Amino acid sequence: MSVDVIGPMGERYDEILSERALELIGLLHRALNPRRLELLERRQARQQEIAAGGSLGFLDETKAVREDPSWRVADAAPGLVDRRVEITGPTDRKMTINALNSGAKVWLADQEDANTPTWENVVGGQLNLLDAISRKIDFSTATKSYALKPDDELATIVVRPRGWHLPEKHLLVDGERTSGSLVDFALYLVACGQLQLDRGAGPYYYLPKMESHLEARLWNDAFVLAQDFLGLPRGTIRATVLIETYPAAFEMEEILYELREHSAGLNAGRWDFMFSVIKTYRTRGADFQLPDRNSVTMTVPFMRAYTELLVRTCHKRGAHAIGGMAAFIPSKDPAVNEQAFAKVEADKTREAGDGFDGSWVAHPGMVETCKAVFSSVLGDRPNQLDVLREDVHVTAEQLLDVASTPGSVTEAGLRNNISVAIQYLAAWLEGTGAVGIFNLMEDAATAEISRSQIWQWRQNNVVLDTGATVTTDLVTKLADEEIAKLEDPARFATARETFLAVALDDEYIDFLTLPAYERFK
Repeated sequence: MSVDVIGPMGERYDEILSERALELIGLLHRALNPRRLELLERRQARQQEIAAGGSLGFLDETKAVREDPSWRVADAAPGLVDRRVEITGPTDRKMTINALNSGAKVWLADQEDANTPTWENVVGGQLNLLDAISRKIDFSTATKSYALKPDDELATIVVRPRGWHLPEKHLLVDGERTSGSLVDFALYLVACGQLQLDRGAGPYYYLPKMESHLEARLWNDAFVLAQDFLGLPRGTIRATVLIETYPAAFEMEEILYELREHSAGLNAGRWDFMFSVIKTYRTRGADFQLPDRNSVTMTVPFMRAYTELLVRTCHKRGAHAIGGMAAFIPSKDPAVNEQAFAKVEADKTREAGDGFDGSWVAHPGMVETCKAVFSSVLGDRPNQLDVLREDVHVTAEQLLDVASTPGSVTEAGLRNNISVAIQYLAAWLEGTGAVGIFNLMEDAATAEISRSQIWQWRQNNVVLDTGATVTTDLVTKLADEEIAKLEDPARFATARETFLAVALDDEYIDFLTLPAYERFK
C-alpha cells in the first residue's frame, strides 16, 4: 500500500507534494476511486440508452427532492456574497497576478479547460496559488514587473480542478493512476485551505463536467472525508458547479441538494454545454445537429430554456446563479472593439435582467464592462437572490428543442472550427491551455465543440452553403489550407494529426484531452 510520486521533483515541489497532501490523496483514492470509475461507466450506459432511442428527462426517482420546499443551500461564504463579475484563467504566474488585480470579485483559477495538465503545470500552478495567498508572488519580464495590489482590492480565489474523467499519471496509489480531480482538490486544500481561512475566506472550488447528482454526491463525500481528515468543520469547503453537460441540465436541483452544505451555486457554461449536446445525441441525426458554433447564441430556444431554468433553480434554493463567458480579448482595432464591446454589453445585460448574480469574462479588459452592467441592476445589493423567477416553467421538451435552433452550416464556419481547433491544440501540446485566437480567448472547450461539430456534420453528410458535402477528404483539404495560412506551418503537424484523428474517426472519442494527455511524459 503506497502513494508514489513518479513525476520529477522540481524546485519547491515538496511544499505542495507534502506528506500530508499525499496521505489525503491516498485516503480519497482508496475510498472514492471505485465509485468514480463506476460513475464513468454509468455515463457510457446512459449514452448507449440514448443511442438506442432513449432520451434525457427529469428523474422520477428524485421528484421528492425537487418538490420539497424546505431545503436550501448554505448561506454564501465570505468572499462569495458579491460575485457580479468573475474572471477566468490558468494558474501561471503572470495570469495569477493579473487576475487577482483585475477588479473582478472572483478569479476562477483554472486547472482544467484553460490548463494543459503537464506535471509542471499541475504542481507549478499550485505553487503560484500558494505564493499568491502568502502574498509572496511577483513576476517580471524584460520590460515590465507585476505585483499584487492591496488585499482589499484582490479577487477571491476559486479553484477549478480537473473533471472526473481525467487521470493523473504522475501520482500512483497502490500502483493505480489517481483522479486528476482529487489530486487538484487535495493539493490545494492541504497547501492553501487554512491560509485562506486565516485570511477570512476559505477553500473554494468550481466543479466541472459533472453529468449527474450522483457525481455531485461523490464530490460531497470527498469534501466530508477531507474536512474530517484535516480537522476542518463540515461546510468549510464551498463549491460552485458548472452546468456544462446536457445530462446535468436535467438534474440541477438534485446537484444543489447533494452539495447543499458545501454549495456556492451553479454556473452556465456555453461551449461545453453545446459540446455535450452534440456528444450526447450524436447518433440521432438532424434533430440534434447544430449550425456554425458562432451562430448559436444564448437566446436560441434550448439555450434560453437552460439558462432560465438555472436561475430559477438556484434562487429557489438560495444559491448564486453565475452567467456565461465573455471570451472577447480587446484588440488594437477600434472598430473591432466597438462591435465586440457592444455584443458583450448586450449579453451581460440579458443575463443581469434574467436574474443572474454575476458573469464571467476572460480578460481584465472586460471586467469593467461586465461590472458596470451588473451594478446598474444590482445597485448597492451584492446579488439578486431575491429575484425568484417564479414565472419560469421549463419542460424537458424545451431543453431538448435543439431542432429549433436557427442557422446553417457554412464553409466559413467549418474553416473556423478547423483553424481554431488546430491552433489551440498546438498551444495545448506545448503546455499552454488558454490561447488568444482571432480576438477570443479559447480553451479546451473550443477544441471540443469544433471537432464534435465536424464529426457530426461528416456523419450526417451535411451540405455546406457552397454545395459541398462535409467529407473526410474535404476536411483534410481545408485543414491543410488553413495551416498554410499560419506562420511556421510545420509547428502544427502534431496538432493537425491529433485533431483530424478525433474529428474524423468513425468512433467518437469522449474527450480529445484523453489521447492528447498520453503524449506527455
